[in-house]
Amino acid sequence: MNRPLLDVPARPDALLAALRGALDGTGAALRPVEGRGSSATGTTVPDGVAVVVRTSGSTGEPRDVMLSADALRASGVATERRLSGPGRWVLALPAHHVAGLQVLARSALAGTDPTVLADGPFRPPAFVAATEATPGDLPRYTSLVPTQLVRLLDDRAGTDALRRYDAVLVGGAASAPALLASARALDVRVVTTYGMTETCGGCVYDGRPLDGVRVALDEEGRVLLSGDVLADGYLGRPDLDAATFTGDPRVLRTNDLGRLDDGILTVLGRADDVILTGGTNVAPAPVEAVLAELPPVAEACVVGVPDAEWGQRVVAVLVLRPGAEPPALDDVRGLVADRVGPASAPRTVLVVPALPLRGPGKTDRAAVARIAAAADPGSTTNHRAPASPAPERSQA
Repeated sequence: MNRPLLDVPARPDALLAALRGALDGTGAALRPVEGRGSSATGTTVPDGVAVVVRTSGSTGEPRDVMLSADALRASGVATERRLSGPGRWVLALPAHHVAGLQVLARSALAGTDPTVLADGPFRPPAFVAATEATPGDLPRYTSLVPTQLVRLLDDRAGTDALRRYDAVLVGGAASAPALLASARALDVRVVTTYGMTETCGGCVYDGRPLDGVRVALDEEGRVLLSGDVLADGYLGRPDLDAATFTGDPRVLRTNDLGRLDDGILTVLGRADDVILTGGTNVAPAPVEAVLAELPPVAEACVVGVPDAEWGQRVVAVLVLRPGAEPPALDDVRGLVADRVGPASAPRTVLVVPALPLRGPGKTDRAAVARIAAAADPGSTTNHRAPASPAPERSQA
């Protein structure tokens, strides 16, 4: 049997009410959308599907991911078991992306109402106000992207607010080890999450899969995920289903490279982000982790740009802390060569006001690569990009 699909505006109040009905079966399945009222789509989905989340992914191709009520419940229960039980959530992410939607879903399953940040760009004062408005009778939780965590740690009141949470989930993009170490040194209980829309959001916390989730690697080192949290598939796209979900029981073959050490998953980055320079494969994530340890660096993104000699040239694109001077190229190259390897050492350091983002705070690597190629068509030195900042998104 099928049920109707309803487009619901991604306003938390409207979405939460519709989500409760979608989860308990008394209402239609829903698809969160931006900027318009609820409306029937004329489309139906399988009866078990509760939510359809539209995502463009890294390719920019829209995909409608079907999440069942059972999968969302499994994700919510496993999260409660890993944390401190049912709690009160603060919504600091857009509700039409899976991380924000899950804040609402976990609230619905816990029988609590989330606290929602005031409309507008993310700013520490709004987060502080939302934290103060959240009752303390249950554990407090929130979900952030790394850029938000950086901003809160740079703000004294924001850091004080973070300390009031029993868990601060950080996902949507890789978190630099130095950022996590700084947060933990300040008594902020950060929990790194890894997952995607097709797994109802985060399904691996601090490298360990949630209950009911299984992690493996294929022969190429790609991360394979399975368990009760998997999506039912893509709406109207059996071709994508066949390419993404394989085997019996079903396995999601991700595009991420990983390493497993005694059951702990370390994500090394996306397979298509690997830079081929001088015949050597360079994974950006380990280089970015080293760069983030430099005191002047707030954020780092490493990309490859075309190069006649090397095929691709490794470029470090940095956002600096206020008032900081950029690190010298020789110092950057020496540090990375020593820690990661000579082939990974950036041949250019580019300073930008902000990194372009997509989705719920993920760095738009394609846009960063275009900025790097335009700002530095071939030299090996330090550069500053034009002073106009990248467009600011409400979620970061």
